[in-house]
Amino acid sequence: MLMTIERRRTTRTLRGWAIHVLHEAGAIRECEEHGWMQDRADPHARARAFNIARRDPPVDVSQQAAEAAVRDVLDSIGDTCPECPPNEEDRR
Repeated sequence: MLMTIERRRTTRTLRGWAIHVLHEAGAIRECEEHGWMQDRADPHARARAFNIARRDPPVDVSQQAAEAAVRDVLDSIGDTCPECPPNEEDRR
């Protein structure tokens, strides 16, 4: 009997998709030690992420909702890892 296996979507949530887009565009990175997402503050990478959101949003998601998801993720993360000790240069 021939059976087909339904493939699961790779991203289950819109937030997860937005994180993936930002990571692929180089706008965010992961702290190697703790795993926290960090904003790289790269305007070109952010522009690439928004272009991806407009050009290729997830199925059944509008361009505006995809852009909003990317913006929400960017607004929710900082540029430093909360668990890493501050650099000596940052204290001066």
